[in-house]
Amino acid sequence: MFNVTQKTIEWGGETLTLETGKVARQADGTVIATLGETSVMANVTFAKQQKPGQDFFPLTVHYQEKYYAAGKIPGGFFKREARPSEKETLTSRLIDRPCRPLFVPGFKNEVLVMCTVLSHDLHNEPDVVAMIAASAALTISGVPFMGPIGAARVGFSNGEYVLNPSVDDMQGLRNNPEQRLDLIVAGTKNAVMMVESEAYELTEDEMLGAVKFGHDAMQPVIDMIIDLAEDSAKEPFDFVPADYSKLYAKIKKAGEKQMRAAFAIKDKGERVDAIEAARAAVKAGLSEEDLADANLGSAFKKLESSILRGDVVKNGVRIDGRDTKTVRPIVSETSVLPRTHGSSLFTRGETQALVVTTLGTGEDEQIIDALHGNSRSNFLLHYNFPPYSVGEVGRVGSPGRREIGHGKLAWRALQAVLPSPTDFPYTIRVVSEITESNGSSSMASVCGGSLAMMDAGVPLKAPVAGVAMGLILEEDGSYAVLTDILGDEDHLGDMDFKVAGTENGITSLQMDIKIAGITPEIMSKALAQAKDGRLHILGEMSKALTSANAFSAYAPKIETLTIPTDKIREVIGSGGKVIREIVETSGAKVDINDDGMIKIASNDADAIKRAYDMIWSIVAEPEEGKIYTGKVVKLVDFGAFVNFFGKRDGLVHVSQIANKRLQHPNEVLKEGQEVKVKLLGFDDRGKVRLGMKMVDQETGEEVAPEAKTEAE
Repeated sequence: MFNVTQKTIEWGGETLTLETGKVARQADGTVIATLGETSVMANVTFAKQQKPGQDFFPLTVHYQEKYYAAGKIPGGFFKREARPSEKETLTSRLIDRPCRPLFVPGFKNEVLVMCTVLSHDLHNEPDVVAMIAASAALTISGVPFMGPIGAARVGFSNGEYVLNPSVDDMQGLRNNPEQRLDLIVAGTKNAVMMVESEAYELTEDEMLGAVKFGHDAMQPVIDMIIDLAEDSAKEPFDFVPADYSKLYAKIKKAGEKQMRAAFAIKDKGERVDAIEAARAAVKAGLSEEDLADANLGSAFKKLESSILRGDVVKNGVRIDGRDTKTVRPIVSETSVLPRTHGSSLFTRGETQALVVTTLGTGEDEQIIDALHGNSRSNFLLHYNFPPYSVGEVGRVGSPGRREIGHGKLAWRALQAVLPSPTDFPYTIRVVSEITESNGSSSMASVCGGSLAMMDAGVPLKAPVAGVAMGLILEEDGSYAVLTDILGDEDHLGDMDFKVAGTENGITSLQMDIKIAGITPEIMSKALAQAKDGRLHILGEMSKALTSANAFSAYAPKIETLTIPTDKIREVIGSGGKVIREIVETSGAKVDINDDGMIKIASNDADAIKRAYDMIWSIVAEPEEGKIYTGKVVKLVDFGAFVNFFGKRDGLVHVSQIANKRLQHPNEVLKEGQEVKVKLLGFDDRGKVRLGMKMVDQETGEEVAPEAKTEAE
């Protein structure tokens, strides 16, 4: 009934298995990849005909994490998986980015790739497993895919690269000084296609070494997929790329001169209008048959690409007049909004980001529900890209994949320089509103985010800047690496290479390639050129701000204290009674962690002190020999009970009240009277023994009982 093909290798200390032929046999390609006990099923289907008039490649990738994979039931009212999580969206992009350039040029049939996490051993991350499964499924499906690709995760600990570090290693990246890198690399047999990483100020050589290490480590996986395909691949889909050379020749002849003049315009808005006018002029001279050709858009793009690329490689001059290494003019401003906790306006050429920082308490932390368990994040970065930023109209809705991906890239770049939660116990939310865009708005978000956090008083370890690099690689091997690329250079170029970091090293690296990969030589040059650009941008940012400002008057003030974990229950009280009383009485917010850290927040310093004192009175232990101010709560024949330490009472025996004989304590004391007492110790049953006669009731200083008697 089943025609199962299975391949197995040992990889990174775990067993990697690829299997096909048993499950989902009606899909064009299905592979279940298993690493350790983490299993991901990838299913590929593709349309056998192109939709009429379609002039783009409709590839859709969906990565899904099923809660049953980790033995969990989803939360919420409906108890089923709902909209994609941030992790699922980012992993879908991870799979899409290295695969998309490897489809045969001209193939525009719809392709769907679905990756489903079936089992998670809580040790091996499923994202790399999903990339391998998707690559294998595409390779055996018959779709015109020029793969396979491999993928690997790389860590960097104690000066050594680590292949596929565990979930625990990566979850604690920010709090583990030994683990300085989380990098995912994907590529073909001969070249790197995609890099995604967060790092802790690694040098350019260390980052390049990590990419090479990952590329070398994935080679056995690529060989394994080829081996699987040799035994199970379907017949290649009969696809012959359309020949639109005649159409291209017509368009080039009719519009090259006008298009070249349009690309010579330096202002983006004017250039876009001129390009559209050139297109319209060319179309006016085409026949109805040419206008109906599905390759019309490809022909125009080929002409535009040849104009932009040729001038850059031959003359080293870009469409805005810059050379290959110059960064556009930069203006950095801070405190641009009056009531926000921190704000900045970062403008680089025609790209601009208005970035705002808001400081919150522990209540504002984001709760992340993942397969490996729940966690909390005290650093949030949200990126918004409205249509007006590029002078367009469009539908505005919930954040798309691009916005989520760009926001996460900026988050990775900045999280490495954040202060530890113990030193800065705030939840930090950074929002980047892209108000203008002409290339690399995510890197503008990094620069603006760094400035906005410093403006809010966040003590960053160092400012962070980011720069986007581009590549023009010609068929003859000549190439040009471009610093601070424009939108057109991104669209018509061969590489989008984003590098962010401090003066000391790289904190994030993201690379996407639109061709069949690049060489280590090109990557090394791009990293070196990016460092120069980054240092230049940091210098421009320093004109606005070099260190954290004073704390905003509108931000909450937070004080922390750590209590023994066995005291947490006493502070919370039965059903939360005690903690509610503290909050209501003091007027401050109080958050208690499982490790005993308490955060007290308020805009009122007195409210923080009241809450602090109330908590301290519950958890602190009175010290023997110390003098306290208390209140008489009850008088009895043998002495007085005094409330002297929070809710703690102690007995002052009648013989310890005064340096004379008393028949009853009411001779010198009355209930409600404030007195000063010394803690003498504890009796055999743990009850408190207090004394008054050795304490001067006016000054609170201890005096010898004999001296007191002589004075009388």
